[in-house]
Amino acid sequence: MGALTHESLVEYLLEEAYEVAETIETAAGDAELKAELGDVLLQVVLHARLAQERAAFDLDDVARGLTAKMIRRNPHVFRPDGSLRETFPATVEEIVRKWDAVKRSEQVLHSGHPHSGADPSLSRGPLGGVPAALPALARAQKLLDRAERAGLPASFEPVGIPSTEEDLGDLLFAVAAAASARGLDAERALRGANRRFQESHSPPSSP
Repeated sequence: MGALTHESLVEYLLEEAYEVAETIETAAGDAELKAELGDVLLQVVLHARLAQERAAFDLDDVARGLTAKMIRRNPHVFRPDGSLRETFPATVEEIVRKWDAVKRSEQVLHSGHPHSGADPSLSRGPLGGVPAALPALARAQKLLDRAERAGLPASFEPVGIPSTEEDLGDLLFAVAAAASARGLDAERALRGANRRFQESHSPPSSP
C-alpha cells in the first residue's frame, strides 16, 4: 500500500459515510452507529493530519472553522462572540432565509476559486454549492429543494408517484432496469438533467 493522500482516502470517506447512513436506515442500533461514526471521524482525523504535515491546517483549525461557520450561519442561536442567545425569536422561514443568504455570501467569497474544469457560473446563484460528486438522484433532490426555497420555477410534466417510499424505490429500480435493457445509463442521464436544470437557473458567466 502506497503513502496515504487526500485522493487515495476519498473512497474510504465515502464508504464510511454510506455505512453510517445504512446503519441509521436499517435501525442497526446505537452500538453500531457509534462504531460507524467513529470510522467517519477517523477519516476526518487522517485528512487533517495529512494537511498538517504540509503545514496547511490541522484538526484544531478544522474545529475552529466549523465553530465560526455555525456562529455565522445561526445568528438566531449565537451572538457574534459565540455565546448563546437567551431567546430564539426567529421563525423557521427567517432561519432558512438567513442561512441561505449567508451561504450565498460564502459562495461569492469563494467564487474566485472554482473547481478545476467547472463552469464558474454553476458555483454561484441559488443553486450553487450543491456538490457535483453527489449521486445523481441525491443531487436532483438537493437542487429541487434549493429551487423551491428560492422561489424558482421547476415545471415538469406530472408523473404518477406511489404513496410509499418502498413502492417508489421499486419504481426507480424498474426505471433503472428498463434503461439498462435499452443500453442507457440512468445515472448519467440524470446527471445531464441536473446540469441542464442548474444551468437554466444560473447567472450568466462574466465576459
